[in-house]
Amino acid sequence: MADRELPFQPVSQLAELLRAKQVSPVELVQAYLDRIDSIDSRLRAYITVCREEALSAAKTAETEIIDGRYIGPFHGVPVAIKDQFDTRGIRTTMGSQIYSDNVPQEDATVVARLKEAGAILLGKLNMTEFAFGDTREYAYGTPRNPWDLNRSPGMSSSGSGIAVSASLSAATIGEDTGGSVRLPAAMCGVVGLRPTFGLVSRYGSFPMCWSMDTAGPMTKTVEDCALMLQIIAGHDPKDGLTSKLPVPDYSRRLRNGARGMKVGFIRELLDAEGNDEEIRKAVNDALQVYE
Repeated sequence: MADRELPFQPVSQLAELLRAKQVSPVELVQAYLDRIDSIDSRLRAYITVCREEALSAAKTAETEIIDGRYIGPFHGVPVAIKDQFDTRGIRTTMGSQIYSDNVPQEDATVVARLKEAGAILLGKLNMTEFAFGDTREYAYGTPRNPWDLNRSPGMSSSGSGIAVSASLSAATIGEDTGGSVRLPAAMCGVVGLRPTFGLVSRYGSFPMCWSMDTAGPMTKTVEDCALMLQIIAGHDPKDGLTSKLPVPDYSRRLRNGARGMKVGFIRELLDAEGNDEEIRKAVNDALQVYE
């Protein structure tokens, strides 16, 4: 597979290539960096690109994998994080110029867990200032929807949705208080999940609403989303409200399919004035398939 094709592959496929030593983490990181250099000036997905740090981590991962110390599906895989989450030694702006020089001394728990799983941090992603919702003003450049530069990529985890959709990162972390993972995912055409409250630690994330803030994975496929959630989920002593229940094997559960599961929606919102007929029809068609 040509290097330029690598960024378009899902994490599950990249993991197989890395595990089989058919692709080097260094090659993979460089392929993403080249793509960021090529198109992100128009999309504005990133606030900070961790070029040297990513290449250094890739060399370490390469050595580990060659030595037979492969540790799992994210080992050597480049990821990017919404700039709402602390990253040790790398500035974390919360999308605001007020924090343009803020360099945390500790990683947020979701970041630490991804690193422990061998993931490589490509950079920090664009967002609305302090993760507040809709805005027309971005401190670090207005993010653009990769499918149509004149359309919104969603709020406030806009950079996280763009980076996956435009193949500027293999997977990303967003944060959802009132829809900020789900909306960018839907508007950019990727998979986004808001985990159940308490499943994923909020430690090291700039707070919006303590009872609603939730870090969530954004990926190309449902399988990738399950793989990422497997890593970031679970009790964290630094966040006393995280669940102590065992984390299930999400990938294994995918084999059962969706049949038999229940999906709830609010009919009054679907039929509300102003909703596009195309959206209403798509939902109703989907409901008929599973009735």
